Amino acid sequence: MQGIELSRRFYFDVVRPWLSSAAPGLQHSAALVGYGSELLGLDDEMSRDHNWGPRVHLFIDRGSFDDHAHRLVSEFSTAAPTHFLGEPIGWRSRPHPPASGKDAVGVLEHGLEIHTLEATLERLLAVRSVDNLGPLHWLGFAEQRLLAFTGGAVFHDDDKRLTSARTALAYFPDDVWLYKIACQWRRIAEEQAFVGRAGQVGDDLGSRVVASRLVRDVMRMAFLLGRRYAPYSKWFGSAFGKLPFAEILSPLLQRVLLAERWQERGEALASAYLALAHRQLADGIGGEFEPVIGPYFERPFTTINADDLVEATIRRIENPRVKELPVVGSLDQVSDLTPLLENPSASQRMMTALLG
Repeated sequence: MQGIELSRRFYFDVVRPWLSSAAPGLQHSAALVGYGSELLGLDDEMSRDHNWGPRVHLFIDRGSFDDHAHRLVSEFSTAAPTHFLGEPIGWRSRPHPPASGKDAVGVLEHGLEIHTLEATLERLLAVRSVDNLGPLHWLGFAEQRLLAFTGGAVFHDDDKRLTSARTALAYFPDDVWLYKIACQWRRIAEEQAFVGRAGQVGDDLGSRVVASRLVRDVMRMAFLLGRRYAPYSKWFGSAFGKLPFAEILSPLLQRVLLAERWQERGEALASAYLALAHRQLADGIGGEFEPVIGPYFERPFTTINADDLVEATIRRIENPRVKELPVVGSLDQVSDLTPLLENPSASQRMMTALLG
C-alpha cells in the first residue's frame, strides 16, 4: 500500500472516529501535504525509512487551534493504536521532526499533526493568504514547494478553505506562465551552440556537460508546456516520464546523452527543441511564428531560432508589469540551490531584488 492510501485509511478508520468524541463538531480539514515521496505517488519500500507511515494533518482555524490543538495531540497519544495496518504510528525522525510552533503541533508518539492553514502557507511559501498574489510572488515560489502544497490529498474539508487555497495555487497565472516559457527559451538560446563549439575544439567532456544542461532545460520546458510543477531532482526524471509529451521527447534526449559525437548531440537536441516549439504553437502560443532548425549564423552548429521564440511568447503576455520584466526567469530558472529553494522567505527576497 502506498502512503496516501495508508494515511487516508488512518484518518477515516482511526482519527475521525476518535475526533468525533474527543472534539464533537470541530470544523476541520484533513489532508496529507507538505513533504514526502508519497505526495507524488512515488513512494516505495525505501521510502519507509523516514517519516513514511500512518500520518494525517488536521487544519483548524486560529480560535479552534488555541482551544483544542495541544490537548487533542496529547490525548491522541494515549488513544491511538501502536500500529495501523501493520505499520508503526510512531514518528520516523529523518528528515522532518514533528510539527512544533504557535500554529502547528505534533509529537513523536504518532503521526497526527494539527496546523492552521495560514501557518502552513507561510512555512511553505512565505505568504499567509492566497488572495492578491502578485507576479513577483509567483516568480519567487519554488515549483517543488508549490507541488508540496498542491500534491498529496485532501481527505475531508468542512469549510473548503484548504481546497480553495490548493485550487488557487494549482498552477501559474497565464501571464506568469508565458513569461516562464519565454525565459526557458532564453536559457536554451544562451547555450545551444556551445554543444558544438566545445566539441569542435576537442572538448568532448565540456560538450557533454552543456548537452546535459540543455536536456534538463528541455525537460523543464516540457513541464511548463504541460502545465505541471516540476519536483525536486530526486523525482524530476520520474515525474517527467509521466508527462504525455515525454513519449516524444525521451528517445531524443536519450540520443543526446548517449551520443559519441557532438554533431549527433546537437542534432538530437535540435529535434527536441523543434518538438517543443511545435507543441507550443499547437497550444496557440506564438501566433504566426515559424520555428526553424539550421546552423548557428555561419557556424556549423544545429540550433533553433530560439530568440524569435522568446519574442513570440512575450507578445502574448497581457499584464504590462509582467511584459516589462527583464527576460531573466523565475526562482527555479535562476537557481537550483536547494537551501534557497527550500527557504521561501529568502526566495521571495532574492526574486524581488532581481526583478523588482
